[in-house]
Amino acid sequence: MADSVTRKIIHIDMDAFFASVEQRDQPELRGRPVAVGGSNARGVVAAASYEARKYGVRSAMPSVTAMRKCPELAFVPPRFDVYKAVSGQIRAIFADYSDLVEPLSLDEAYVDVTENRRALPSATATAEEIRARILAETGLTASAGISYNKFLAKIASDQNKPNGQCVITPAQGAAFIEHLPVGRFHGVGPKTAEKLNRLGIFTGADLRRQELGWLQQHFGKAGHWYHAISRGIDERAVVPDRPRKSSGSETTYSHDLTTPAAVEDGVRAMADEVWDWCARTRSSGRTVTVKIRYADFRLITRSRTMASGVADRAALHAISIDLIRSTFPLALGVRLLGVTLSNLDAAGAAADPPAQLAFML
Repeated sequence: MADSVTRKIIHIDMDAFFASVEQRDQPELRGRPVAVGGSNARGVVAAASYEARKYGVRSAMPSVTAMRKCPELAFVPPRFDVYKAVSGQIRAIFADYSDLVEPLSLDEAYVDVTENRRALPSATATAEEIRARILAETGLTASAGISYNKFLAKIASDQNKPNGQCVITPAQGAAFIEHLPVGRFHGVGPKTAEKLNRLGIFTGADLRRQELGWLQQHFGKAGHWYHAISRGIDERAVVPDRPRKSSGSETTYSHDLTTPAAVEDGVRAMADEVWDWCARTRSSGRTVTVKIRYADFRLITRSRTMASGVADRAALHAISIDLIRSTFPLALGVRLLGVTLSNLDAAGAAADPPAQLAFML
């Protein structure tokens, strides 16, 4: 570490969050395999309960595949307004323990508790208290990972799911990573894992044996990250209120769009949703991207970056329509459309971290 004080970072991850909220609110679903998402032929599983996961049902799986794996699967439509409200309750709990809270999504966040605000005996005890409060105030369970850096805290939160926690101390970090398959490294996707395996790297120990120059040769800028993390080193700070990088909207249609007019109408609707967010947040962006996925799942994107931010809704419409028209004539029916505005206005810099007090992991 760069300083003499060991950081205390907790990664809190709610257990099957969307599905658990539905089971909480609908008692008849408790103990049953549940999927949040659409049950039609174009539907996708947004979340699956632990009962459903036993059958191999996973998020992002086509609903028809999920139904084949588990014929008794109960589908419920998502209620994002409810999930956001519950997420707000959880974040309010985090705020009692630290000003350094970095949400990753509605259902997970890093909490830096190096400053022992509540005078608890350890970060482990702090995680236990946070999880107990989440259960008492929301009726939902959470799992936690406690460690001296973000990488290990996130890995640890998955170790004893659901409704458990795991601590990885500085003395344990390097050894823990040695035995970890590279496919479980946060940020290493299936393609990167395949490349690592082809190069003879299957575990953290294999990765640690490689020289920095060799890793940079094969993985570019990521090589430095792999070199550090294989040694248990991750200096990233917990950054509260991380600036949002983009605003996007996309829709998968129940029936393919087959005419340019229908596609343009869909793009206007997506652009309207993006601009509504911009208006609420008083944001603007310089890069517009449209996405089109055909019936054969082939994906095409088109982008344009302006010298200054998009001025208004009409301008966003015009740019988006011009971009989507560059894909005409349609090769096939269209199953998905999306519009994203990025290169958003920069947010203010994060405040300096509070003074640090030592206490045990």
